Amino acid sequence: MKTREEIASLIYESLLNEKHNLKELFLETKDKIGFFYIDNLLPEDLVAEIHANFPKLEETVQRKNSRESKYVAYQMNRFNPLLEEIIYAFQDQRIVDLISEICATKNIVADEFLYAGGLSLMNKNSFLNPHLDNSHDKDRNLWRVFNLLFYVTPNWKLDNGGNLELWQDGISNKQITIKSEFNRLVVMATHKNSWHSVSKVVADETRCCVSNYYFSKYPLLENEEFHITTFRGNPSEKIKDKFLQVDNLLRSTARKLFKKGVRENPHQYKK
Repeated sequence: MKTREEIASLIYESLLNEKHNLKELFLETKDKIGFFYIDNLLPEDLVAEIHANFPKLEETVQRKNSRESKYVAYQMNRFNPLLEEIIYAFQDQRIVDLISEICATKNIVADEFLYAGGLSLMNKNSFLNPHLDNSHDKDRNLWRVFNLLFYVTPNWKLDNGGNLELWQDGISNKQITIKSEFNRLVVMATHKNSWHSVSKVVADETRCCVSNYYFSKYPLLENEEFHITTFRGNPSEKIKDKFLQVDNLLRSTARKLFKKGVRENPHQYKK
């Protein structure tokens, strides 16, 4: 089994080889939702091995409500060790520094506790409505600044659904769709304008993703304020959108009263 250091070296080499192009892509998009993606990040046999060792759905935590439907796993010592190695490979300082350079952003740190990160699985009818990620880390000391999504499901088709959608002109306008392509890494900025979603999975298959967040002492945009994970309806979901706006208000009010939340968010790696 490859170690996180060995995997990180492979990631670093791929990113370094494409650094100029990735810088250009991020620069072109940074005024809205800055992002870039890179294909063929790792050797295919390694990514296939990672996918083959993903937990079964019954071994994960299901999150299903009007906002989202997906499965997550974050207590990594319960699963095949390779899964922990791939997650923490993205937290190697070489990778953090290189992505920092590509995105022209300083003072970035990785999150060893995998707050809201880890593994994500989506099967038929799973979805994520348009949303803004929670603005901070679990202790509200650092700003969330980047989301790293590494897709590992072989032969994933665009028509399967389960693809990343970026609403860079707001949720009233057409979104950009980024296919959940096997062996593709997507890096996107997270801030008060970073509306994104995952389209409903329509195929009888499971889409698997390795996710990480990077944080910083400083937000990416000026005039940022703390916010919870904030959901909206798709443009066609008028009634649901009104319901979600009320839901956002209620949850946001509760968070103002209880800075750390009514209860500790369980979505973190308890080492």
